[in-house]
Amino acid sequence: MNSIESNPQAIVAREVSDNERMQMLPRHFGRDMLTVEYAIFAFMRKLSSRYTGGYWAYDLSNGGCYLAPGGVETFHLKVPGNGFDGRLSADATGVTVTLFALNHLSLRFPSVPIFTERFYQLRDFAIEHGERQLIFAAID
Repeated sequence: MNSIESNPQAIVAREVSDNERMQMLPRHFGRDMLTVEYAIFAFMRKLSSRYTGGYWAYDLSNGGCYLAPGGVETFHLKVPGNGFDGRLSADATGVTVTLFALNHLSLRFPSVPIFTERFYQLRDFAIEHGERQLIFAAID
């Protein structure tokens, strides 16, 4: 008997419509929504010199979420802490940067469990992502 059980249902990302966008972060993070938004944008600016603003919001079928940059198909990311230097799709960039932000926030604010919960929900999605090797190399 295998002790590792696999989830038979893939985690699906759904782009949040313009009508829903203003409520997406409050729904996921409540009063901490601006802290999350700021952290994601700060990590995006830190890791990619090409980022100039704009984003798409995604809800995940497992309850998680992430923000991805819009307007450009790929981004070059450099992570000084681990030497990662690579090009990712805008979607994979969003997953990567949101993971960085949520990890940072979960360590900085351990009394706010939603940061950790959303981190693991997004990490579970990243495990199934087509660019998972690049995502995990970047966040390693």
